[in-house]
Amino acid sequence: MELTFEKWHGTGNDFVMVLDPEGRWQPDAESIQYICERRKGVGADGLIILQKDDKEDFRMIYFNRDGRESSMCGNGGRCAIAFAARHGLGSGTLRFRAVDGVHEGRAEDDGRVSLRMIDVAAFGRHGEAYVLDTGSPHYVQFTKLAAHPDFEKEAAAIRHQPPFAESGINVNFVEVLSPGLLSIRSYERGVEAETLSCGTGAVAAALAAGWKEKKTGRQRVELRTRGGTLHVEYRIHGAHSEDVWLIGPATYVFSGRIEISS
Repeated sequence: MELTFEKWHGTGNDFVMVLDPEGRWQPDAESIQYICERRKGVGADGLIILQKDDKEDFRMIYFNRDGRESSMCGNGGRCAIAFAARHGLGSGTLRFRAVDGVHEGRAEDDGRVSLRMIDVAAFGRHGEAYVLDTGSPHYVQFTKLAAHPDFEKEAAAIRHQPPFAESGINVNFVEVLSPGLLSIRSYERGVEAETLSCGTGAVAAALAAGWKEKKTGRQRVELRTRGGTLHVEYRIHGAHSEDVWLIGPATYVFSGRIEISS
């Protein structure tokens, strides 16, 4: 079959976007891997399908490049909002259903997209690292990034160690540059490599920094990823973070068609 798609990225975290309102296409893992493969396919960190939803503007289904349906993707959600607006699925503030619940967001004329993420009520610790779920599970280690020249190898070892090996975890090394300013590198399960940016990882880093510094009230954090700049806004009370927003650019790259077997 011939599949029509668009390529988008959110600060370098890139996705193949497909509009399939009636849910007629049920991709298998092999097709997803082929589409996301960077030398023989389109090339992407993941595949996102937008379908109709009974109550919301659309439903977002996200697959990692390994072919498995995955947990929430923050940059993917921002790209989904912009993609949906481009195709007339709604205007102004859009609401969509994802694997972790209902989200809302808005695409601005300057290319920025604001996406409301889930509230986070608790976190765990693994040694000095913070472990939390921001729609996807994350490991956040505060460190000097220059001290980890082989970040991908170190992060892969953490992702595959007990107790994370079976279901996997996204690994983030974070450096505090100044109050409210972080630098971050992220290794994503399912991609099994470092990505240029990770939206749920940026949220996890911002929340963990708030807990680490014993912040209270409304916070705004700037995060420098390898692919660009993201902002996270949230309100924190003790271990509870709410009204969490991920903000950054969502960029259309190109449209195309690809022949696939299913």
